[in-house]
Amino acid sequence: MLTGLNLTYIVVLIVCLLISMTVHEFMHALVGHKLGDTTAHDEGRLSLNPLKHIDPLMTVVLPAITLLLFQMPVLAAKPVPFNPARLKYDEYGAAMLAAAGPVSNLLLAFLAALLTRSLDPSSFFAQVVELFKQLNVVLFVFNLIPIPPLDGSRVLYAFAPESLRRLMEQIEPMGFFIIFALVLFGGFGGVIVHIDQFVLNLLP
Repeated sequence: MLTGLNLTYIVVLIVCLLISMTVHEFMHALVGHKLGDTTAHDEGRLSLNPLKHIDPLMTVVLPAITLLLFQMPVLAAKPVPFNPARLKYDEYGAAMLAAAGPVSNLLLAFLAALLTRSLDPSSFFAQVVELFKQLNVVLFVFNLIPIPPLDGSRVLYAFAPESLRRLMEQIEPMGFFIIFALVLFGGFGGVIVHIDQFVLNLLP
């Protein structure tokens, strides 16, 4: 059973995270490439090889520590590089590139939801697919939070007034620490959980 912090759960969670993270980062790179920026391709990031997207500290050490301490992995992949000056459509191109990652997670969740309908709910595989679905919904919602450097901030930036853009630029260097603190100390309250559940309820 995929419950509790046991070895089976941890292994399945890691595999699901690697697949979801790899597709997410690959889509960033692919959309950037389609919009005219070859930076990610030139650095080998236009790839479905998980090793290309792993950062030793943020993808390996950090989730291991947070999983043991808080029973909740907090991690980040190696950011996909891009050159805004080479993208079509300026800020809107950057917003499309940023949105591609979370949208890919939503698509993965949708496909997993379709698959679960044909499976025995009590089977181990069905539980793995259900975890994969839930994880990708979490990644979709979380990455759209408009706090730099999350993808949602880049989407918001394209449509934000100049005053808000300046504020986002100022907090970006410490954005990850703000997000980390909010996650660990419940700064988002139950809002994110409710949004996650809302999205899950929309899936077939």
